[in-house]
Amino acid sequence: MQNQKSWYLLFSCWLVALISMAGSLFFSDVMEFPPCSMCWYQRIAMYPLVFIFLGGLFPLDTSVIKFSFPLVIVGWLFATWHNLLHYEIVPETATPCREGVSCSTVYLDYGFITIPFLSWVAFSMIAVMLFLLYKENKKNKEV
Repeated sequence: MQNQKSWYLLFSCWLVALISMAGSLFFSDVMEFPPCSMCWYQRIAMYPLVFIFLGGLFPLDTSVIKFSFPLVIVGWLFATWHNLLHYEIVPETATPCREGVSCSTVYLDYGFITIPFLSWVAFSMIAVMLFLLYKENKKNKEV
């Protein structure tokens, strides 16, 4: 039963990462929204997670936590900074977006829901599920 819970948590992490990757590709390739530098940094953190989590599912290997968690934290930090920029808490001069697409350009705006917000939610969900997976794994080893 414990392995089943761990598998579902890892599967959920994979599903969120897969949907995030598909969504970012949809926005850039179908909707033709060019990604800014901050978006690229978040993609660099998210895309490998799809393959890391998939590799940990068959067979179940919860050691992927130590490989994925640093990427999740880095992606979450970039997403947080990008949101602060979108909500105009941080000035645009404090970003790496010097050439090309501006990091403060809002392509999708449904109230407070923007593309950087969706990224932040995805990284947050994965971080919470990885923490729960870590706790579950630790509990199983104590038994």
